[in-house]
Amino acid sequence: MAKKGGKPMARPMGRSGGVPMGGGQAGMMKQIQQLQEDMAKAQEALATETVEVTSGGGAVTVTMNGHQKLVALKIDPEALSPEDVETLQDMIVSAVNQAVDKSQELAEQRMKGLTGGLNIPGLF
Repeated sequence: MAKKGGKPMARPMGRSGGVPMGGGQAGMMKQIQQLQEDMAKAQEALATETVEVTSGGGAVTVTMNGHQKLVALKIDPEALSPEDVETLQDMIVSAVNQAVDKSQELAEQRMKGLTGGLNIPGLF
């Protein structure tokens, strides 16, 4: 620190008021760029990671990827009954909704690993 009249003077700060000007900003930019690259790789990986949910005791099975896209829907032929279509529809809706929730949890876990648990609005 420089001294003025025998008293220490503070170093000039950046516009944010908390980060010293100079090398700190370049280092922070590198960290941000690395985080962006890591997040893009995680997003790509989520496209191939899947979750599977069953409903109705295994009558309906839904597979969804980490981007909340339905990948597969399997219906046990024994669950097909022309007299009770409503039950099958309910099982499908239930399985899809559970798969969406599970897929969102997967994506959130992968991203939190990159952000150190920071809650970044719009990220998840």
